[in-house]
Parts: sequence; structure tokens; C-alpha cells
Amino acid sequence: MPPDYFSATGQLWGNPLYHWDAIARDGWRFWIELIRGALALVDRIRLDHFRGFEAYWEVPADAPTAEHGRWVPGPGARLLDALELALGPLPLIAENLGVITPEVEELRHRFRLPGMAILQFAFGDDPQARSFRPHAYARETVAYTGTHDNDTVMGWWLGGAGDSVRSPQSVAREKAFARAYLDTDGREMNWVMIRALLASVADTAIAPLQDVLGLGSEARMNVPATTGRNWRWRFHDEQLRPEHGDRLLDLVRLYDRD
Repeated sequence: MPPDYFSATGQLWGNPLYHWDAIARDGWRFWIELIRGALALVDRIRLDHFRGFEAYWEVPADAPTAEHGRWVPGPGARLLDALELALGPLPLIAENLGVITPEVEELRHRFRLPGMAILQFAFGDDPQARSFRPHAYARETVAYTGTHDNDTVMGWWLGGAGDSVRSPQSVAREKAFARAYLDTDGREMNWVMIRALLASVADTAIAPLQDVLGLGSEARMNVPATTGRNWRWRFHDEQLRPEHGDRLLDLVRLYDRD
């Protein structure tokens, strides 16, 4: 990934590149079977880093950082056409976050794939911030309080710049705007943000369990561009109490999502 919100030098993942021409010559069988297998387990699939299907960030294998890569055309509509022909209408969610170009959005709209909105990114300097505010959502949106790459809502709200490249002044402006936009004094920010999503017109609203439980940074799932301590949080039965379910149910019914 090129430099972004999380890293001034980009992110090195160490992933090998697909040989797209070889996959195409094989009739896209690898991807068709990959998606078919996933759909045997779930109803919808989120295509992480969807923009990579239009163009992806290529970095030399020996590069010390991801700063000096280049954008390379991806398989685009050729792959999605093959998937749709083999599997029918695609129950996919396009993660359209980061460096999103008109070409990426054109590809997404062509295949009628809902995009994403991240409420934690709605109040600061993110280039997509305006579109992440609930009043701006399109119906065909999957809205999140935060994803696996974000801090929890309470960790974000009570912390500082965290793993981002923001300045303390930027963080202060972000929190002041969030208070004003959400009309809150900052108490129970996790529930304030869950309510804002459920009240929106977004077709789908998602709150990670950590946000339902009101947990802090200790329950964060992943810190981008780091290794060693990610994906370790585990939920324990005793953490989820009846009042959590009751509160969610009340909001779901209040905003006609039942």
C-alpha cells in the first residue's frame, strides 16, 4: 500500500503478485472456485482492497518501504464478468477505501457492488470524510463504526493519534467536530456511533462486537503495517450480557431494521 492514514512510508505486506494473464488463460478458474467456496460458508463477501482489481500498488521485493512503488492495471471487469457468468449476481461488498479513483468507482457501479463508509473516518482530514458522514450515505452502502484495521470506538475516542499520522491539533479538531456532528457530550461514544449508523439510510450497518461491548484499545483487532500482536483478541461468553442485546434490539426496531 502507498503512504496513507496509517503509515507515512506505506505498508509492505510481502504478498507475491498474481500472474493475471495466466489466471485469465485458465478461464479464471482459481478465482471462480475461490468465491464459490467462500459462498458455501457465508452469504456475502467483502472484497478487501477492491481498488486493486482496477489497479494495484506494485513494490520491488527488496524495497525497504512501500513509498516507491507504482500503480499497475488489475484484471478489472474481465475478472468480475467471469465471476458473474459463472456464479450469477455477485453478493460482494467492495472495500472502496483509500486512494479511490473514478475508474475504481465506475468498476464498482458497473457490477452493482455496494461500497463502504467508516464512521471513525468521518470527522477528520480523510479525503473521503464527507462521504462517510451518515447524512451523505447512499442506500447501497455498508456502514461500519470501524473495521478490523481501526481502533475500537472507545479506543479511538479516548486515545490520541494512535497509529495514524495525524497531529495532536488534527485529533483535537476531529473530536470537536464529532461532538458537534453527533450532538453528544462524548459519553458512551460507542452507542452514539452505533445509533448514528442504524438511523442512516445505509442498507447494512455493522458494529464490531468490541464496540457493542464498549471495549478500549486492548480489544483492537489489527494495527496496519505491524506484525506480532495482531488478531489476538478473543470474545468470552460472560462479556455479552442481556442488556447488550436489548439495547441493540431497541435501536433496530426504532429505525425499522427488524
